[in-house]
Amino acid sequence: MDRLQYKDYISITPSEIMGYLFCPRFVYYQNYLDISENEEKRYKVMKGRLIHEEKMKINQKYLRSKLGVKDKVIDKKMYSKKFKIHGIVDEILFLDDNTAAPLDYKYAKYKRIYQSLKYQMVMYALMIEDNYKIPVNRAYLVYTRSKDYVKRIDIDNKMKAKVESIIEEYIRIIDKGYYPKKTEYSKKCYDCAYRRICIR
Repeated sequence: MDRLQYKDYISITPSEIMGYLFCPRFVYYQNYLDISENEEKRYKVMKGRLIHEEKMKINQKYLRSKLGVKDKVIDKKMYSKKFKIHGIVDEILFLDDNTAAPLDYKYAKYKRIYQSLKYQMVMYALMIEDNYKIPVNRAYLVYTRSKDYVKRIDIDNKMKAKVESIIEEYIRIIDKGYYPKKTEYSKKCYDCAYRRICIR
């Protein structure tokens, strides 16, 4: 399990928040009851990890001039006690306007940017701001199956506040055992590993 738990605080990952955004009950079953979804058996997940590893090897100088990058850190593990989160950022870009931006590779074709991905990048932004004490007002996604198409995400204070509220709700579930409402989108239930045990 990715979650870190200490006596005085809980620390969670962006991937766990992605599970919450898929359905709050997903978090309850996986992270409170500790029932595995056998993610390693899913082809796309494993393939995505392999592509991610290759990208980390061959793209050390990728996009430096195009995005105005002065410097960058690759595959950076970060923790933020302030926001109760931790995770690994593919790349932290330090830009020529004295701000920073997270960059993440996605093994996918670009169609649109889903809200869950925006929140994932906001979590990275919060960690960067807390660790480096530098403003973060944007992030970048690289879609590897669309010829490394790059999409910018603008990040504002409203988005950061929303993510903080999601983190608080997540912690309520895993720390107190609160049984949340299911997702409003019933179509998600068909592809959920917990559909046979979920009370609907």
